[in-house]
Amino acid sequence: MIKDIVGKRIKELRLNKNLTQEKFAELCELDRTYITSLENGKRNISIINLEKICNALDISLKDFFDFNK
Repeated sequence: MIKDIVGKRIKELRLNKNLTQEKFAELCELDRTYITSLENGKRNISIINLEKICNALDISLKDFFDFNK
């Protein structure tokens, strides 16, 4: 399911940056519980929030969806 794939990607990239969910949520200007729900594939993500996440990770949307990296 796409929510699971996106959630796993968010978690993978967050962990690669050695960020806790709390610190990551702060950088994204999103609630920690929302990040948890995304990473667990329980929530849909809006394109606006995906942009916030990519900005916090300092990656492009293109790089976010490059699962081969």
